Amino acid sequence: MRAAIRPAQYVALFLYILFLGFPLLWLISASVKSSAELNSLSVNLIPQEWHWENFSEALDRQGLVRSAGNSVVVALVSTFLVILISLPAAYALARFKGMLRTLGTGWILVSQVFPVILVILPLFLILRTMQLTDSLVGLTLVHTTYTLPFALWMLQGYVAAIPGELEEAGAMDGASRLEVLRRIVFPLLMPGIVATAMFSFVSSWNEFFFALVLLQSPENYTLPITLKMFVGGEGKVALGPLAAGSVLAAIPSIVFFSIMQKKLTGGLLSGAVKG
Repeated sequence: MRAAIRPAQYVALFLYILFLGFPLLWLISASVKSSAELNSLSVNLIPQEWHWENFSEALDRQGLVRSAGNSVVVALVSTFLVILISLPAAYALARFKGMLRTLGTGWILVSQVFPVILVILPLFLILRTMQLTDSLVGLTLVHTTYTLPFALWMLQGYVAAIPGELEEAGAMDGASRLEVLRRIVFPLLMPGIVATAMFSFVSSWNEFFFALVLLQSPENYTLPITLKMFVGGEGKVALGPLAAGSVLAAIPSIVFFSIMQKKLTGGLLSGAVKG
């Protein structure tokens, strides 16, 4: 019985990975198919003819590279700002008691209740007053503000999981507050920081509604807005170039996740050693 459990586990894991990866495989397959094959009723994963010109058309027609650069800048800067602000705030929420923690927790919960459609109009008016409506700076600030509550909630959970006795032991050994944070808390908190950074990046990378409302100039478009331009005015969709553009749009996020995954593993090992 035990001998059959391990192969069954591997089969289940393979099927699960296949289930998760099938949409990406189908997208890659669609990116090299002709328009006639995409519009036909036949369903096949391997294209009958390989049309690599879909990628060149996606790159040439819609300014995909420029939009990718805008998305990378906005996502990285907003992720940096979210971590920079939420890290000390999360530590304060997890460690300090009193009215500050109550107000902070209440702000986090209330901010998640209201839908985006309710805040977009006053947000637009505020940014217009600051002359930041058609600007990547304004969009970065919006992404930071919108992502910050949930990121703060994530990080304060990681901080609360670190035993306070470790900080007390460091203080008893003569370490200052900053040394305790740098040598004990931050190494143990690294997996939480990496997970929060990954969440913040993907939230900004995939965000569509704020960019649609705030950006008007094509040179400021982010990737989701540019991919929307593959849909014509009469609803006609260029499926091949759209799929090719979507594949290219997924590459930066995959690279970012690969880098952060290594740091996540390193943070876990470092935290285990330092703990």
